[in-house]
Amino acid sequence: MYSHMMVGSNDIDRSKTFYDATFKAIGGKEAIVDEKGRLMYLHNGGAFLVTKPIDGKDATPGNGSTVGFAMTPEQADAWHAAGVANGGTAIEDPPGERPGSGMYLAYLRDPDGNKLCALHRIGS
Repeated sequence: MYSHMMVGSNDIDRSKTFYDATFKAIGGKEAIVDEKGRLMYLHNGGAFLVTKPIDGKDATPGNGSTVGFAMTPEQADAWHAAGVANGGTAIEDPPGERPGSGMYLAYLRDPDGNKLCALHRIGS
């Protein structure tokens, strides 16, 4: 059912710095920039895109929305550190295993406020 995820940005260059760093931290590549200036990240069969809103209004984060990326705990730690070092904000608990959940999680907000999660299901 899932084909891709797209988030809005008010500053594509700032977003490129942030997302290039976080995707490189987990073995991905820098963005492909299309003719409309959108950023495309292709990694592990998924597509993640960043764009200025086509209606010309400001990009705003979705209240209650979270974009989750599957990765190992080591990748989650590197991803989180790269995000914080490149304009992101650490949110919720520090990266780590959540007792009783069977999950290792790390959370960030990108420079535009979009909520992101690195997730590893322990035992997977």
